[in-house]
Amino acid sequence: MQSVKTFLWGPSPEEQKRKCNSLVRANVRKLDRDISQLKGLESKTKTYILQASKRAQRNPSQAKQAGAETRTFARELIRVRRQNARLMTSKAQLQSVQMQVNEAFSVRKIEGSIKASTGIMRDVNSLVRLPELTGTMRELSQELVKAGIIEEMVGDSLPDSELLEGEDEEAEAEVDKVLSEVLKDRLPAAADKPEEAPPVQYSEEEDEDQEEVLAQMRGRLQALKG
Repeated sequence: MQSVKTFLWGPSPEEQKRKCNSLVRANVRKLDRDISQLKGLESKTKTYILQASKRAQRNPSQAKQAGAETRTFARELIRVRRQNARLMTSKAQLQSVQMQVNEAFSVRKIEGSIKASTGIMRDVNSLVRLPELTGTMRELSQELVKAGIIEEMVGDSLPDSELLEGEDEEAEAEVDKVLSEVLKDRLPAAADKPEEAPPVQYSEEEDEDQEEVLAQMRGRLQALKG
């Protein structure tokens, strides 16, 4: 009987509310997974910085190369943290949308009508443009339009160039700050160590090709945005 009513008159307000909440929860879970992956990537990047620094201390002949590697990984760490901060902000914004949507349905239940919310429309427009959420946020926006909570569909997703604006060139001071934090003020060793330092046997992990490692890290960052 309920399915017949839905077919004839469309979903009830309660069904619309459940659908919207379900879509919001799906988006929150997606963000939680991405944030968790970024935290793992942050931890791994710190490890690479520490490994390069130790290599410089053990073998002065590699100090220059290792110093350059620590700065390269520090820049990647900055990018990871920026993306993590953006996703955390998006999660808070999404949870705010959920509260506003539930409030709108509660008002509708009391007053028998619902008014379109420019606040919700603004937040949804912002969230739907994120590559991480585009698909499910479009579905949510369609449900909100049907319910009368927003009046129009939202725009296209943000291009990568806009998402990464300001991230291509990390200030050297910011890189220094990250290195100081990770290395506890023990920056890569200078080349004044004894020349007769014994050769060091490196582990397979320390011997990883740095270009390949960077490519993998950037690939994971890109995958989180796709």
